[in-house]
Amino acid sequence: MLILLEFILVMGKKKQKSEVDVVLIGGGIMSATLGTLINELNPDIDIEILERLDVVAAESSDAWNNAGTGHSALCELNYTPQQADGSVKIDKAITIAEQFEVSKQFWAYLVEKGVIKNPENFIRKVPHMSAVFGADDVQFLKTRYEALTKQTLFKGMEYTEDTALLEQWVPLMMEGRVGNEPIAATKMDIGTDVNFGALTRDLIAHLATKSNINISVNQEVKDIDREDDGRWEVEVKDLKTGEKREIKAKFVFIGAGGHSLLLLEKSGIPEANGYGGFPVGGQWLRCTNEEIIKKHQAKVYGKASVGAPPMSVPHLDTRYIDGKQALLFGPYAGFSTKFLKQGSFFDLPASIKLSNIKPMLSAGLDNLDLTKYLITEVMKKPKDKLESLKQFMPTAKMEDWVIEKAGQRVQVIKKDPKHGGVLEFGTEVVSSADGSIAALLGASPGASTSVAIMIQLLKKCFPDRAKSSEYKDKLREMIPSWGQSLNENPALCAEVREHSQRVLKMD
Repeated sequence: MLILLEFILVMGKKKQKSEVDVVLIGGGIMSATLGTLINELNPDIDIEILERLDVVAAESSDAWNNAGTGHSALCELNYTPQQADGSVKIDKAITIAEQFEVSKQFWAYLVEKGVIKNPENFIRKVPHMSAVFGADDVQFLKTRYEALTKQTLFKGMEYTEDTALLEQWVPLMMEGRVGNEPIAATKMDIGTDVNFGALTRDLIAHLATKSNINISVNQEVKDIDREDDGRWEVEVKDLKTGEKREIKAKFVFIGAGGHSLLLLEKSGIPEANGYGGFPVGGQWLRCTNEEIIKKHQAKVYGKASVGAPPMSVPHLDTRYIDGKQALLFGPYAGFSTKFLKQGSFFDLPASIKLSNIKPMLSAGLDNLDLTKYLITEVMKKPKDKLESLKQFMPTAKMEDWVIEKAGQRVQVIKKDPKHGGVLEFGTEVVSSADGSIAALLGASPGASTSVAIMIQLLKKCFPDRAKSSEYKDKLREMIPSWGQSLNENPALCAEVREHSQRVLKMD
């Protein structure tokens, strides 16, 4: 009887209603970046940020849930695929390297302005390396090195097949190595380790000081509907109290990680038709031996296994989490129907619609290698995971490592005229024709290139404002190289890199 009475009281309450200019769904690095950009460009805009969990940056942006590398294509071999003729395609690497420099410039601006107080809490200088084993892969890496070092953004990259030099670069990897298997590596000292969880919390904390910006946690978005006046009505449930409310907004951004697809589908915009998602989970091996951790000072990326998704590229990874050095290896991919680490097993079934069944089936049939790879990964026992680590660290012992659950990613599936559907490895912004709602889908290199992605989103969704001279002047103040190619301007590239590194305390 008491439960029934409480139900009647809750149902009888009128929903709270509010109006804002902008609603940002998701309390991760994307919403934090977009909110900060909007606030810098137009401080008067009212913003509401909604996070489903009880804290921000606890899903994809959390330090233990993402790769943590400032993805700048300095070491990630999947951004430079080998072609049938043996050459290496480098256009994607150049684009990502440019975009990461944009991120660093914006972060440096925020440090100088006092928005970020202690940059060393989220960014550190850690060399980026690529390492390969076997004659074929050594030739690939050498070809990659020769192609990249012709580009301004990759000047300073070193290459070696000399085991004596490798013992200096990565002693942990060379210790106990026997046999004559060819090994080669490249190294760039300007690489970074980025804790996107710490960065997100800094940005959100600053936004929370603004009277026209509200950050709400424990808020689950239940529905998104278009109103007759063109605005969007976002229906939200407070997971702590059970109360529901409605927020009307002129613009909605969906940056909810894996849940973005599900929320985009709720909006009903035709541009969302045909998009699907394929969830990929993961695990790390985390070192618990302090002596071993101190022996390694680099992020060393290898080549992915056949069929492996990009976030599963194996790497022996120096990290700094909460000010403490850590060492991870992996990630090992797995499969779950959840779209978030703290999501529901019904996420994948709930995402399947009439408009995306064909693309999803087609993509599945075209990516049987991925399916086989994921099944193999799920079946791996701890000793099998250790064998993968031993290629990078021959002396590895399981007693020095523990298994840590990584984050959940959702790879984008989209319609394709030729194949019916294709699996996209990357990030993609999907927006309505009028630009009033947009969602970010996909994974890597997402967080590292968040500033460039969000600026392009603003240009697409607020075209009139983006054309104004005030907007352009402010962008150049925040990002001195904006509108120019660093790769085609060596002097400018050197200047902005030196400035960013000095301000971010990475000298």
